Amino acid sequence: MKKFLFAMAGSLLATAACAQPQTVTTPEGALMDSGSDLAYKPGALTHEQLMSPTRSLFAQDSMNVFRRFPREQTEAMVKFYTQALALRSLNPIQLTSSQQMLLTGVGSGQIKLSAGQQGNRKYHLDGGYKGATGIRFFVLSYPDAALVAKRFADAGFPAPQFTDQGDGTRAALVADPSGFQIQLVIRPGAKDNSNDGVGVGINVSDLEKSRAFYREFVGLDELPPVEDKLLGVTKYPYRHKETTLYLYHVGQGLPADTGSAGIQYVVRDAPMIDAKGKARNVAVETPLNKLRGFDLITVWLNDPDGVTNYFAQVGPRRVSAGANGSGGQ
Repeated sequence: MKKFLFAMAGSLLATAACAQPQTVTTPEGALMDSGSDLAYKPGALTHEQLMSPTRSLFAQDSMNVFRRFPREQTEAMVKFYTQALALRSLNPIQLTSSQQMLLTGVGSGQIKLSAGQQGNRKYHLDGGYKGATGIRFFVLSYPDAALVAKRFADAGFPAPQFTDQGDGTRAALVADPSGFQIQLVIRPGAKDNSNDGVGVGINVSDLEKSRAFYREFVGLDELPPVEDKLLGVTKYPYRHKETTLYLYHVGQGLPADTGSAGIQYVVRDAPMIDAKGKARNVAVETPLNKLRGFDLITVWLNDPDGVTNYFAQVGPRRVSAGANGSGGQ
């Protein structure tokens, strides 16, 4: 009887230990609680739910993007994005006592400036948009080239040199203080401050794999390819309303940049995204987790080149139809 009681006590302790949340750190330095109670239980979701794209769970008319850089460049980066590029300055997020996320607005989305290069991400900005795989540039649009040039000069940065693209637009390529490139597009009818949204240029090692990931797993609208005269590449656009990802390929054997920038989707059900990713063997960067004391559940997945695709659920989860026996919340 004593042996049985000791065994039972050990089993209960082991179960309690497993139930205790483990702390995980996101690529932005936020400390989150990971726990099995957040995930859907096995068998709770149908095959159709697991294999359908994530797009139906999106809760925002755009995607957000991250720009990660060395902490000592913070002041110059803020000046560049809020004064030269004239993006809206939003209230920052305090991730930890020493880690702050600086936010700028582009339409309904954001470019999030993350000071401090966390974790084991790889950074390789040499060679510009052709120098490595990963997110290599953002695309921002404006209606007036002279006004953009004046803002750059007033902020103490060299004025962009725009060239005619032959389609009624003009474009220039500039770099932020940390060396990440920005493609500026002057387009008649564009909203100022790039409030039409943001484009994201991703150099990929395998076009078919990456196109399938963003078309079939993420579920973005696949648009016809376009020739970019300024960059000299063919871009394959994938769009969610205000945000367009531009996939392109310029060669084999390039180093990977998995840290300089990333993508965020605001969703209604992060545990569902987690389940869909597991069903397709999508690489996990940071497991399903929750920010203690807040209604925030996230999971960080990687695309075929290690670009972080971060899915964030703000507020209580809405249990999806047919998901009986879901865990957590």
